[in-house]
Amino acid sequence: MFTYKIFNNIAQDGIDIFDANDFHIDEIDPDSLILRSQLLTDADFNKSLKCIGRAGAGTNNIPVDIATDNGIVVFNTPGANANAVKELVVCGMLLSSRGIIQGNLYSKTLSGQDTSELNKSMESQKKNFKGNELKGKTLGIIGLGAIGSLLAQTAEVMGMKIIGYDPYISIDAAWRLPKDVEKADSMEYLLNNSDYISIHVPLVDETKDLISKKSLKHFKKGAKLINLSRGGIVNNEDIIEALDTKIIDKFVTDFPTPELVTRSNDFHDVILLPHLGASTKEAEINCAVMAAEQISNFLKDGVIVNSVNFPSIKLGRKTEYRMVIINKNEPGMIGKITDEIGYKNINIADMTHKSRDSIGINLIDLEDKPSQELIENI
Repeated sequence: MFTYKIFNNIAQDGIDIFDANDFHIDEIDPDSLILRSQLLTDADFNKSLKCIGRAGAGTNNIPVDIATDNGIVVFNTPGANANAVKELVVCGMLLSSRGIIQGNLYSKTLSGQDTSELNKSMESQKKNFKGNELKGKTLGIIGLGAIGSLLAQTAEVMGMKIIGYDPYISIDAAWRLPKDVEKADSMEYLLNNSDYISIHVPLVDETKDLISKKSLKHFKKGAKLINLSRGGIVNNEDIIEALDTKIIDKFVTDFPTPELVTRSNDFHDVILLPHLGASTKEAEINCAVMAAEQISNFLKDGVIVNSVNFPSIKLGRKTEYRMVIINKNEPGMIGKITDEIGYKNINIADMTHKSRDSIGINLIDLEDKPSQELIENI
């Protein structure tokens, strides 16, 4: 029997993955945690904790280094919310190009007019909300993972030209890209040639303030910037200065701050969204199901996919006795483990080992049940 603890509002479809015959809730000393935005500290790492499932892509709310030091696997759910974010990027491009928001605000001032007056007012004022179409424009996508590649597909169907930049693109992501996507050799080239720029990279040391004075000087004049990834990727002070000097025309962000709220109220060239990127019923379900499946597969079989701190590993079961052993990635560790098993005259039916940085993990199927003494020795 395995245990789990729930933080935040996790979709029931995900919780239903935890079969009542194999799992039950434990608020005190669970084997696993499943969460969305809950900010964890090392105080949340109870003695029995083996894994954490983040129902979402970012793991900035989890002290991953501490988890790794304690042999705790941290999962995320890349791609589960990709469609939700992609659709909101398209919405952001439209909001920044057509006078939708200001037109809506104006329309609300027409109350009290009859149909004839209302039509006359609208016809006389609609020129103030004239915008531009997306077709034929160039979209620059920084980060070509699950979201970026999906966005490229949709933008191509809409008749846009696409430039992509991702020095770390995976083979799978590359295969998902439309063949006509232009692969930029540098971010500067993308910035200089794009009418719209959408960011889809994680917030790490290398991407903090990725968009700042240094990069803004390469922007095509009048470009529109969309950030639905993480707030820290964009330097807001530099963005406001770029708006003042017309380097960029509009900034759409899912991460409001006091200075951006003030700017939006005063000039209407900043469009703020209250963390709506993955806020759809479908995305919440997808993320919850994916996180719960990963937790279940790990606790039952030691299978790891989509971990941010452990290597991916799987092994088809050969026997009913499986040992999942996490160790420091040091020379001789596998030999020490197999020697201990051999000392107990137990045959290994199958095994596999994977490592990542300082961590190693072994899945070992035994032909006989391991004794408590063997487990303690290992």
